[in-house]
Amino acid sequence: MFNNQLLSRILDIGEQMLISGAEISRVEDSISRMCTAYQVKRVDVLTITSVIQVSVHLENGEVFTQSRRIRAYATNLNKLDKLNKLSRNICSSLPDLVYIDKELEEINKEQPYSQYAHYLIYALVAGSFTIFFGGNMADGLASAMIGMLLKFLVNAAQKVDKNLLMINIFCSFAVGAVAIFAVQWGFGNNLEKILIGNIMLMIPGLALTTSIRDMISGDTISGLLRFSEAILLATSIALGFGLAEILFGGRLV
Repeated sequence: MFNNQLLSRILDIGEQMLISGAEISRVEDSISRMCTAYQVKRVDVLTITSVIQVSVHLENGEVFTQSRRIRAYATNLNKLDKLNKLSRNICSSLPDLVYIDKELEEINKEQPYSQYAHYLIYALVAGSFTIFFGGNMADGLASAMIGMLLKFLVNAAQKVDKNLLMINIFCSFAVGAVAIFAVQWGFGNNLEKILIGNIMLMIPGLALTTSIRDMISGDTISGLLRFSEAILLATSIALGFGLAEILFGGRLV
């Protein structure tokens, strides 16, 4: 029997899917399918980048409506895959709340990478892109070290402020300033290559790609919201690096 508790669990799944990087159409379709599997009369789902709202109409005339406010994202495609499997399992077997709670708890508590692994990944990505775009080994090493600094700054900034625009401006400014001083002091040779390597860690590529997919799928409003968010984030990154260049006099050519 469908009830408010079940709708809450279904919204939990949809919320985590959106946070993990799912496109709007996938979130809405998954929520609709899970609700419909319990033989409800009608399901209305509205999802944008910051809100999920669901209304479920039962055959006896009851209506359940719930909404969720999405305030932050944490892209995790492995988690998204497991949430997709859970939603399919719910549709096929109609499990009880105890089973859904247990599966959600198992999915949410998984930590795919440790903090040390994150630092290593930041270093490898920044250094690799620097070399890929024409930097030498010294530039790659400098970029890798600055990439680990960027990860530290992101973690610290997120504890103080949840505003992504301010975090990006602060982190890109700090990274740009450190890169300029590193080259001026002889640790690295090509400033632009070092900056490119670290910019690649920050650009909102997934958000931009997802926005295009949303618009192609017909979710124009959500797609435009994601696209605008991606442009604002990219602008904040450019602003941070630009301020560092203006204040500390690094040369990009």
